[in-house]
Amino acid sequence: MSSAASEDPIPTQPSKNALRKAAKEAEKVKKKEAARQLEQQQTKLAAQDTSADRYGKISAEATPVLLTSLTDLPGKVGESVTIDVFLHNARNQSAKLSFLLLRGGTGTTVQAVVAVGGENNISRQMVKWAGSINCESYLRVTGLVLEAPEPIKSATLSGVELHIQNIYTIAQAITQLPIQIDDAIFANTLKAEAGEADTSGRPTIGLATRLDNRVLDLRVPVNQATLMIKSGVDMLFYEFMGKKKFTRVHTPRLIGGASEGGANVFTVDYFGRKAFLAQSPQLYKQMLIGSGLEGVFEVGPVFRAENSNTHRHMTEFTGLDFEMRIKNHYHEVIDVLEELFLFIFRELKIRYSDELAVVRKAYPVEEFLVPEGKMLRLNFADGIKLLKEDGININEYEDLSTANERRLGALIRNKYKTDFYVLDQFPLEIRPFYTKSSPHDPKLSNSYDFFMRGEEILSGAQRIHDQEELINSMKLKGVDPKDLKDYVDVFGYGMPPHGGGGIGLDRVVFLFLGLPNIRLATAYPRDPVRLMP
Repeated sequence: MSSAASEDPIPTQPSKNALRKAAKEAEKVKKKEAARQLEQQQTKLAAQDTSADRYGKISAEATPVLLTSLTDLPGKVGESVTIDVFLHNARNQSAKLSFLLLRGGTGTTVQAVVAVGGENNISRQMVKWAGSINCESYLRVTGLVLEAPEPIKSATLSGVELHIQNIYTIAQAITQLPIQIDDAIFANTLKAEAGEADTSGRPTIGLATRLDNRVLDLRVPVNQATLMIKSGVDMLFYEFMGKKKFTRVHTPRLIGGASEGGANVFTVDYFGRKAFLAQSPQLYKQMLIGSGLEGVFEVGPVFRAENSNTHRHMTEFTGLDFEMRIKNHYHEVIDVLEELFLFIFRELKIRYSDELAVVRKAYPVEEFLVPEGKMLRLNFADGIKLLKEDGININEYEDLSTANERRLGALIRNKYKTDFYVLDQFPLEIRPFYTKSSPHDPKLSNSYDFFMRGEEILSGAQRIHDQEELINSMKLKGVDPKDLKDYVDVFGYGMPPHGGGGIGLDRVVFLFLGLPNIRLATAYPRDPVRLMP
């Protein structure tokens, strides 16, 4: 046997393709092992979540608890409390610490802290989850109230903070909201137009966008304060009229004839007949006086089909109306109205001082000047004289335009130091058909308007109580007595002398607060272009 045949064969080297294939297989094995280890780690971590039952979506079978008002927290230091709140904002400071700003229904805010460890052994998972909740979600939070180590500037309750023990979502908000609450707050302060920005670059929100998303906009503290003040005016009106022993009434809003005898009325189909939405409860108030009641009052919607897109006009607003018997002179009605308004203005400052402070911070306008004692009373002719002396060309029997009203208000504020006054003895030609003429000048009337900051908030008068006089007045104004037969007939049964007025609730609030637009004083305003929401 040859020596070559006895030698071992020389081993062959793997090909490059074989090497690449082997490397890929090894990489696959490595990745699978890494994934397996990660899964094991995650499973282990999940099993170690010591706070799993302390956070998440609230159970439908959650045990009823005693809830604490957010405003009461400063008096609960050292106590564990449970609150239902909106999440204003949240931020994860680190894997072990998150800060939340919680907001109550009236705009009160408190800082909350979620920190790993502590007596409740809070987990990292809970901290991460709490810091990632969508803003404006509605939460139930339990926590320990402690004194803040230093004043918290971002919270209205700056002296305390809440150390969270449990946190659950009652209703999760969507990730991308139509408007951000902080931006809406900023828009209120600057009163800027949409698309503009301040030097910091924060976007502002126009009024139309805010009204399109009114529920979110109403979460802004100044808007909530405004609605609370408006509610206050409403309730003070009831309180005052109750003390005067006036009878609260409820009159129809669907009527068979235009209540003011004009064209600015909405028509509706009423089972094949034409009906109207009441422009005021005027005719029914008068008929109720004819029924024998001494005085009546009502709060309800008023409809005006005026295509006016101004800062002070709406097609539907809330009217505060009253009517009363006159014993000797129609100024008895003005006396009651003066007493009413001075009562409202005084009590608002006492009962709603906190809400007024919130509005003043957002809208720092000149304080509403109210006279001490009796209010300023001027005849319409006196107002015309002031305007003429200021260089305005106006006829003494001409109605005041919006511009002239506001100019007159500025002149009166400067001369008499008041934003609240009445003009009496208006020209008869510019008043409704039911207005009583002046016994001293047939061109004038026993009618009056009340003004705040140079804008009308009330129109009133002594009414005609003689049937023949009423019919003649209606014909002169182009109103057919047959169209209001039920109303006219009442005056043939014997009618006491009477008068009253209609107050625009929304205007009173908007002007008292000095808001830039009446729509800001209305939860869901209606104007010629807005029917939703």
